[in-house]
Amino acid sequence: MSRLTIMTQTQAQVVIEELYKDLERRIIASPPGLCPVDMASAFLKLCHAQTCGKCVPCRVGLAQLQALIDDVLEGRATLDTIDLIEKTAQNISDSADCAIGYEAADMVLRGVQGFRDDYEEHILHGRCTCSLNQPVPCVALCPAGVDVPGYIALIGEERYEDAVRLIRKDNPFPAVCAFICEHPCEARCRRNMLDNPINIRGLKRYAVDQAGVVKPQANAASTGKKVAVVGGGPGGLSAAYYLQQMGHQAVVFEKRKKLGGMLRYGIPNYRLPRARLDEEIQTLLSTGIEVHTEVSIGDDIPLCDLDRDYDAVYLSIGAQTDKKVGIPGEDGVNVISAVEMLRNIGDDIMPDFEGKRVIVIGGGNVAMDVARSAKRLGAAKVGIAYRRRKQDMTALWDEIEGALEEDCEVLELQAPVRIELDEAKRVTALWVQPQIIGKYDRGRPGPKRAMAEEKRIPCDIVVVAIGQGIESKPFEDAGIPIKRGAISALDHSGIDKMEGIFAGGDCVTGPATVIRAIAAGKVAAANIDTYLGYNHSISCDVKIPDAKGTDRPKCGRVQLKVRDASERKHDFDEIELGFTCEEAKQESSRCLRCDHFGFGVFKGGRSTKW
Repeated sequence: MSRLTIMTQTQAQVVIEELYKDLERRIIASPPGLCPVDMASAFLKLCHAQTCGKCVPCRVGLAQLQALIDDVLEGRATLDTIDLIEKTAQNISDSADCAIGYEAADMVLRGVQGFRDDYEEHILHGRCTCSLNQPVPCVALCPAGVDVPGYIALIGEERYEDAVRLIRKDNPFPAVCAFICEHPCEARCRRNMLDNPINIRGLKRYAVDQAGVVKPQANAASTGKKVAVVGGGPGGLSAAYYLQQMGHQAVVFEKRKKLGGMLRYGIPNYRLPRARLDEEIQTLLSTGIEVHTEVSIGDDIPLCDLDRDYDAVYLSIGAQTDKKVGIPGEDGVNVISAVEMLRNIGDDIMPDFEGKRVIVIGGGNVAMDVARSAKRLGAAKVGIAYRRRKQDMTALWDEIEGALEEDCEVLELQAPVRIELDEAKRVTALWVQPQIIGKYDRGRPGPKRAMAEEKRIPCDIVVVAIGQGIESKPFEDAGIPIKRGAISALDHSGIDKMEGIFAGGDCVTGPATVIRAIAAGKVAAANIDTYLGYNHSISCDVKIPDAKGTDRPKCGRVQLKVRDASERKHDFDEIELGFTCEEAKQESSRCLRCDHFGFGVFKGGRSTKW
């Protein structure tokens, strides 16, 4: 009988594992805009290195693919090479024995189909069509293009008002985004190559807390032009603010009692304090924006009147109608939509959930908001029914964790099939069909019916939180083109064959994040300015601190603290606590100043144009 030995890692294995981690960190920190053909070549080489070499498609085919792509990069290819790459990749995909081979081939196939223009540009002109316009990852990934390294450097020097001014150049809602932004800027932070991304939102929060109210800069000279903005949410107010700064008179028409849109009527106070929201809105209105609330365009004022009386019109109505789940019983008395519930809370009309059993249908941030709000309204038990797994939820992980900490239960892989009602049409239970996770569908594994009986979940209230829709009918009646329930607008925000009318934000793209609505308003303002015959640019006279050549050793990321769950779940007070001065200093010092080092040195200065 042969002897067994205990397996221990050799020094070589330890180093290999570290090299794998280094490679993963570099991939995570890659900025968008790198040459896609070059990236495909690099990934293909990595895949080829993993093959066992037993089957011809992997051993020979991947090497051949690699050589063909290198020919494209080095100027030895012809246009026929692209077809050969596609044909070779397809053959490998169809014949490889294992996932290493056919997944590598599929990756090349997707690349050829997705950026064929880049292959052709390399072959015909020896260059890449994908120019690295913004080589700083955090800035490139911020939809509004905020100068992140610049304001972090200002925070490090305790120049908080200047930091807020720099943010506001590209994002008029620094305080709002400090509380609720989904911080896409952190996704590719180059600090990932060392440890963890910088807590950019936390630093922004510290800056706005320390700076207080920072007055906007003076408007440009009046142009005499008037622009109507339909919708007083983050997108509409952003467009109005920038138009006002450019010297055009912005006039906002809002359907609700108060401004803010989904900031007020979709995000609870514990996440975004109303006092801070009102303070920020008042700061924007101080530029001279004219406001008309409780005005419905289409009912109170026809759109054609705005088109006639104003030099331009911007439609930013958001997505504030609820979607039906489409199951029997959803017309019950105690079946309410998340939109309706949060809208009432925004108007300080608190629903009575005291001692009730509540089930929320959905898995996004809105579902987490209504579940956590139900707890604060006195619900005895709150469950979140979701047809996929917990890790497949679209909600931010912090929001899911927050709900779990506050005693909300996630009922994963449970697809609602009907709502049980009593004789008075009041909810008595939600029936669900257990699911099993299945094949991937649009980036996520899709659920399918499990071989199990339906389950009855007793409850008193069902809240439907499966998404929002666009209230587009009045605009469709006015001749605005509608596609799949949303306004059909061009890339520059203009509407085809509707001169002077622009649209952007959720009413065009469907429900998205606050920062995307802000970015859409900013782009629309710039394009409306051009349409009116001007070429204004928003500048900022804040001097950014020079980059310092100091050491930046590996250091842990400082996380924002929150109030204890046992305390916070009983009220709507703010749950998140900001940084201390010590924490902000340390976190700001972690910034690698990618705007001055690496690719950032080629950025050609900070542009003040959009």
